[in-house]
Amino acid sequence: MNPKRTSSRLLRSYMLSYLLIFLIPLILITVLVYQSAVKSLRTEIEQSNVNQLSQVRMTIDGRMKELSDIAARISYDNNLTSYMVKHPYYSREAINTLAQYRANSSIIDELFLYFHNDSMIYSSQGLSNLNVVFGRTYEFNNWTNEQITHDLNEINYPMTRLTEQLGTHSRQRSMLLHIVPIKPADAYPYASVVYLIEESKLTGMMDSILNDFKGNSYIFDNTGQVLTVNNHDQPVQNQELNTLSQLGEGIHSMMLNGKPQSVVSVTSAQNGWTYVTTMPSDQFFSRIFHIQTLIILVFGLIALAGIPIAVLLARRQYHPLRDLVEFAKEKTNHSTIPSVSSGTSNEWTWIKNTLHDYRYQMDMQEPYVRHQCLLLLMKHGKPEDPETIRVIDSLGLEADHHQYFVMIVASDILSEARYTDTLQATDTDIAETQRLEKLLDPYLFLPDILAEIDLPHLNAHIYGIEYSSGNRLALAVCWHQLEEVERQQQMKQIVEAVREIVFEHYYTLPTVGVGTSYTRLDELNQSFIEAATAMEYRLTDTQHSVTYFDQLNSEADRPSGEHYWITNESLLKLSQSLKQGNIMVASHMVQTVVADVRSQALPLSLMRCVLFDLLNTVLKAASEVGLIRSIRDMPKLASFERTEELEEQLHLLIARICTCAEHKEETKQLSMMDQVLAYVREQYCDYALSLEGVAQQFSISSSYLSRTFKEKTGYTFSQYVWQLRMDEVIRQMNDTNDPLKDIILRVGYLDTANFIRKFKKETGCTPGQYRKQSLQNEDHNLPINNSTG
Repeated sequence: MNPKRTSSRLLRSYMLSYLLIFLIPLILITVLVYQSAVKSLRTEIEQSNVNQLSQVRMTIDGRMKELSDIAARISYDNNLTSYMVKHPYYSREAINTLAQYRANSSIIDELFLYFHNDSMIYSSQGLSNLNVVFGRTYEFNNWTNEQITHDLNEINYPMTRLTEQLGTHSRQRSMLLHIVPIKPADAYPYASVVYLIEESKLTGMMDSILNDFKGNSYIFDNTGQVLTVNNHDQPVQNQELNTLSQLGEGIHSMMLNGKPQSVVSVTSAQNGWTYVTTMPSDQFFSRIFHIQTLIILVFGLIALAGIPIAVLLARRQYHPLRDLVEFAKEKTNHSTIPSVSSGTSNEWTWIKNTLHDYRYQMDMQEPYVRHQCLLLLMKHGKPEDPETIRVIDSLGLEADHHQYFVMIVASDILSEARYTDTLQATDTDIAETQRLEKLLDPYLFLPDILAEIDLPHLNAHIYGIEYSSGNRLALAVCWHQLEEVERQQQMKQIVEAVREIVFEHYYTLPTVGVGTSYTRLDELNQSFIEAATAMEYRLTDTQHSVTYFDQLNSEADRPSGEHYWITNESLLKLSQSLKQGNIMVASHMVQTVVADVRSQALPLSLMRCVLFDLLNTVLKAASEVGLIRSIRDMPKLASFERTEELEEQLHLLIARICTCAEHKEETKQLSMMDQVLAYVREQYCDYALSLEGVAQQFSISSSYLSRTFKEKTGYTFSQYVWQLRMDEVIRQMNDTNDPLKDIILRVGYLDTANFIRKFKKETGCTPGQYRKQSLQNEDHNLPINNSTG
């Protein structure tokens, strides 16, 4: 094959690709811009029609309401009672009153008053016989005498007769007849007010509002019958009129008279009338001729400028592409280019699947990330790292007008209390079931129950966080205060709702410590320390109690004259923050207490005595974490002469105490995990070994153990045990001739078939094939092929 010919063909294909890459988006964008312009203009015109038609509806509804109001006034007018209109003396005054009511509305052509079961009807012109008025004066072609009599005497709600060409005084006029029974809304009306309305007055109102509208407009009554028609275009057929009357409110596109039309429909909530306008769609396109010309001109200019640029770029990028294709051919033993493309396609599929897996993993990790962020906020406050702050913000925990507080739930007594009162049952089966349930620690499931709680009736959302290996949960409560409930009362309702949830599962109420509610998320660590303080302090010695930090040592409970002493509440909160290793809260408490004492302007001797309480609390915490040197330096700390000097020394000591407390807690956790790993390596052959059993063995929750186990080993609990068992199976297959089934049972795996399937998935071969390969390698003094294992 001629290389130049191949190169030339490749160059042409490459140039064609660049031209298509340039032209296809350009054409699509041009079409989209054109369609958008057409759609925008059409939407603007149609919306204008909707607004104008809505104005027509409001105007005509207002006129029809005027008719109802006139009928209502007539029903209460003493001059228009049956007695007055029939009285020889007062009848003229009644006729004049009707004439005045007729003049109150500009759309009334004539007004009649008819009393039920009467042969006479009254108008502004005088008294007339019913048959004469509707038989001679106004000749209805589609309204018989029987129908007239029935409608005037029987209807209990307003009714409108359809448009009809009435013969009035030897001339034809298109009229509507509107009947309103009086009294309106009365179950037993005694008369009817009859209005004659000329259709041209309604259509004239529509034309004045719709302006230079080029189309047809219609009004349909609540039964779908045509009341008025105003044609500025070709009239539609009766079948199409039925379709128009059934349209819902809004803008519609449909075919009428064989042409596409834009139809706008609105419905009156007052009387159920439907107002419809139709406009040929070609009117929209006639208005965008200048836009079409401009778009074509811009498209041509861009195409003329872009095509040479695309060709130039194709030539410049051609040589590297040719070298790449030739290199690919050499590496694939002169394979064709489609094979390279196929490989590219496979790589894209792999990337797509990988991204899908990453997204799934991120969704799975969101609760863990939220847990870690809340734990960070509770123990250390809001971090300074921008990336961590961005992650916290992305969780959506902060919102306007939200408040935050922490409650700590202690579950030390849940297990015992659940069964203490129920094991006395006389039913042997129930007692046996409860005995078996008692073997499992109920607390193992408490973190799952309280992991996330939504209380919509209290505007609260709660997240449960395990902050230690002990049987305690910290619940971060995000809530919004209800207008009708006091702040403290709503907090109590939230706490009681959580306790009720626990009670539903454990049949006993937990002990709870509740911190103060704050308006900022970064103050969650303050509430956490306060909740821990409340939990430690315990206002009562009874179990199942709820202790609020605000109630520990309120100012109102302190004897008069002792306001200058440091409150127990402050000292307890400081002590608890030091135990938790929370340097931010501890430093804040020291700064607050010193500032408060300094502000009271006490004598130096008394101020020193007061501040000794603060110093003793810090030194006690230092002693508990093992900082003996701080105790030895007590004379130096106690010899302060200025409060600033003591505050500076205390801040330094607090930093050391918190660092030591955190290290002590981490060491404790690491030591515990070392014991757990040793226990698992010793007991992995026990078929009953489980995460829940190990958690119960070490008196920790299963979810806490699962998380710390993964952090310690990099494997989940089940993965770690499986690897130990598989390694032991391989060792025994290499060192013994025992049957495979016996080996699998010895390592604690009861389902032999399932073990073989998992073994093959891990190693690529069955245990029998692995043993056979191992023997063959030993015969030839070759190592086992680890690629299969």
